[in-house]
Amino acid sequence: MEKLTIKSWALDDRPREKLLAKGKTALSDAELIAILIGSGNRQESAVALSKRILQDVDGNINELAKLSVEKLTTFKGIGEAKAIAIITALEIGKRRQLEIALEKPKITSSKDGFNLMQPVIGDLEHEEFWVLFLNNSNKVLAKSQISKGGLTATVVDVRLLFKRALELASVAMIVCHNHPSGKLQPSNADKQLTQKIKEAGNTLDIKLLDHLIITEKAYFSFADEGHL
Repeated sequence: MEKLTIKSWALDDRPREKLLAKGKTALSDAELIAILIGSGNRQESAVALSKRILQDVDGNINELAKLSVEKLTTFKGIGEAKAIAIITALEIGKRRQLEIALEKPKITSSKDGFNLMQPVIGDLEHEEFWVLFLNNSNKVLAKSQISKGGLTATVVDVRLLFKRALELASVAMIVCHNHPSGKLQPSNADKQLTQKIKEAGNTLDIKLLDHLIITEKAYFSFADEGHL
């Protein structure tokens, strides 16, 4: 018995034809992955196989992107070439997201800050602390990593932060760091650091507009929650 290829499927189960007829947005995640892998195995179509792979990561594309070639090839019907195709497509998607973020240099809300930084630090397994340095029109002059830490904490030298701000002649900033745990609530250390940066900024006339805690899918804004 041969593998179930796309051409052998029922007409309404052909994702390539569906894309041509209805457009790319009409396809489910499983159907998009099915186009990448082309065929399933002797028991299931590429769509069914793709659904099974997605179920293994609870339907989360970001989690799928973290799977290695070795992990993907444990699924019957996924060889090395198909695993590489999936990984490549998802990496291209991530890089596109980064480029889109760079095309939006003006910050008008906490959501803008999240959209800019989530692709950078949202899915890391360790903490990183970054700063967005802004001009008087809230346009991003630069974004800089100030420190890189472990699983639960990172140490921030406030002097280095303001040294960079002065070099750029920045008038405002948004600081942000990620929580690999996925928890959004700020720790006491987060609150103390925020206050320290705010007070130093007041002295130098460089305003702290926000402190964002970023996870894979969401964020906490000190400004939105009235903590600034």
